[in-house]
Amino acid sequence: METYGARCIPSPSPETAAGRAILAQRPDHPGSLGIAISEAVEVAAMREDTKYALGSVLNHVLLHQTIVGLEAMQQLEMAGDDPDVIVGCTGGGSNFAGIAFPFLGEKLRGGRDIELIAVEPSACPTLTKGLFAYDYGDTAKLTPLVKMYTLGSNFVPPGFHAGGLRYHGMAPQISHLTKLGYIKPTSYNQLDCFAAGIQFAKAEGIIPAPEANHAVKAAIVEAEKCRESGEAKTILFNLCGHGNFDMQAYTDYLAGKLKDLTYAEDEVAMALSGLPSIG
Repeated sequence: METYGARCIPSPSPETAAGRAILAQRPDHPGSLGIAISEAVEVAAMREDTKYALGSVLNHVLLHQTIVGLEAMQQLEMAGDDPDVIVGCTGGGSNFAGIAFPFLGEKLRGGRDIELIAVEPSACPTLTKGLFAYDYGDTAKLTPLVKMYTLGSNFVPPGFHAGGLRYHGMAPQISHLTKLGYIKPTSYNQLDCFAAGIQFAKAEGIIPAPEANHAVKAAIVEAEKCRESGEAKTILFNLCGHGNFDMQAYTDYLAGKLKDLTYAEDEVAMALSGLPSIG
C-alpha cells in the first residue's frame, strides 16, 4: 500500500483517541480488528474528506462477496458436479458468506441439501463459544448495535497468526443462520491449521494464508470422514488467500516456535458482562 502512496499505521495507534486510550492501559497491546475499526471510524467521522468502508460483517458486504459463490456454482456446473459440503474460514463472516450463501439460497428454494461448515480459530471462537446478543462491532462502541454471536466488544483475542480472524463478533446474517441450524460452526488451533496448510502446499503447490489454513484443515477432516465411512462427497472450500505475505509465520512454524494460543475465559466473561442492555 505504501508503494502506491498510502500511509499505513499499526493499530492501536497514538493518532486517535481510541488508540491512545488503549495504549495508555497497555503500551504493548497486540491490537484487534475491533480496535482497528474503532480508529478508522473515528478518523472518518472527524474528516469531511474521508469515508469509511467496512470490509466485513455487515450484510451488504456479505452480499457483495457472493460473487465468489456464484462463480463457484458456474465452475461446478461446467465440471458436472455439485457440492455436498461447503467450507470457509470465518472471522467477521464475509468470506464464508461469499462462498456459501448462493448455495444456501438454492437449498432454501428447494434445491439439494448441503452441509455448510464455518471454521474459526480456537483462540477466538465466536460462533462456537460466543453469546447470541446485541453488541457493538468495534471496541470503542462507535458502530451501530447488531445482534450477532459475540465474545464481547472489549474482548482482545490472543496474537495468533490468522489476523483476519481475530474479531470478537460475527456477521448478523451468519449468526442468525447459525442460530437456526443452517450453518455448522467448528474451530481448530493454529498448529493443526499450519500442518494442514503444509500438507496442502505439498499436494497442490500453493501455500495458503494462515486464515485459509482453517478451511483447508476442515476440508481435510471432512475428506478423512469420507475415507473412513466409504462415502463419496464433493467438498468445496474457499482458498481465500495465499501465504506469500506470511512466510515468517511458516518459518516460525517449521522451526517449532509457534504455539497454540488459548483465549482467557475470564476475559470473555468480563467482556460479555459489559454487553449493552436492550429493552
